[in-house]
Amino acid sequence: MNAFLQVVNLSKRFADQFAVRDLTLGVPQGTVLALLGPSGSGKTTTLRLLAGFERPDGGQVLVDGADVTGQTPVQRRFGMVFQHYALFPHLNAGENVGFGLSARTPDERRRRVSEVLAMVDLAGFETRAVGELSGGQQQRVAVARALAPEPRVLLLDEPLSNLDPSLRERTRRELRTALDRVGVTTVFVTHEQEEAFALADRVAVLNRGRLEQEGTARELYDQPATLFVATFVGRASVLPGVMTAPDRVRLDAGADWPVRPASSLASGARVQVAVRPEAVRFAPQGLAGTVRECRYTGARAFFQVEVSGGSVEVEAPIDGASVGARVSLTAASAHAFPAEP
Repeated sequence: MNAFLQVVNLSKRFADQFAVRDLTLGVPQGTVLALLGPSGSGKTTTLRLLAGFERPDGGQVLVDGADVTGQTPVQRRFGMVFQHYALFPHLNAGENVGFGLSARTPDERRRRVSEVLAMVDLAGFETRAVGELSGGQQQRVAVARALAPEPRVLLLDEPLSNLDPSLRERTRRELRTALDRVGVTTVFVTHEQEEAFALADRVAVLNRGRLEQEGTARELYDQPATLFVATFVGRASVLPGVMTAPDRVRLDAGADWPVRPASSLASGARVQVAVRPEAVRFAPQGLAGTVRECRYTGARAFFQVEVSGGSVEVEAPIDGASVGARVSLTAASAHAFPAEP
């Protein structure tokens, strides 16, 4: 599928520091893309470059094949939902949604306001005061306001960060339903992996202004392209070792484990091995260690096992081991990445 929204070699620096560096991405029409990364990764700057609030030092922003890099935010016809929603407290929900529709007749404006409120499951909320709305409802009013002028692209900055944890899961479902119903090409920023996986069709992982990997949630989790992705997306323990075969590694801690290299690695190459907690098992023989910590999560637990030169997290039944016990570990699978020089 061809990309409807594209960024090509996009770069932005502040003083002598790159916030975004040579970023290239494509978003197919109707797709929801998450920009995921830690603080300082460049995700918010990327969103502002897309919106036209910042001018890039290099690169292009294309929409449906047309270069919009030099256009103003209004000319781009993008909808923006800010982190704090930016609703007008003196206007009711309908007036907030209709704020950007001044060029339409009163009847056209009323029809469009009702239409987009229904899209976000707020039909009949036109006269509700903003102060009477829950956090999740305010967020959906902000989305409706952004959708009202029929934008080509919808941009959202940390859309759930203002909500209490108890509201986030429900609001996440409501927002995803609304985005599916509208079908608009969407890009949103988040530092929460769970939020990215639940809301987005595809996820772009950013680190220090660069794209580490872009793909579906499953691709990022099961096939991380870099050590950063392996450790940032999900949980992973990292141990040093040496490749002994195309799919085997000898850990410095003293065991042979199967691995899936992110790239072709020659026998004898120094590597960093990332292993997920659910891939590690307690076994009669294997990597020797001592259980130092156990964190219960219900029927299962996470065990922190100290091994030579590091530690490994193991997800297992709660009776799998006890703190202080000597254990041996095997791994069903792990990921190998070139060791940094």
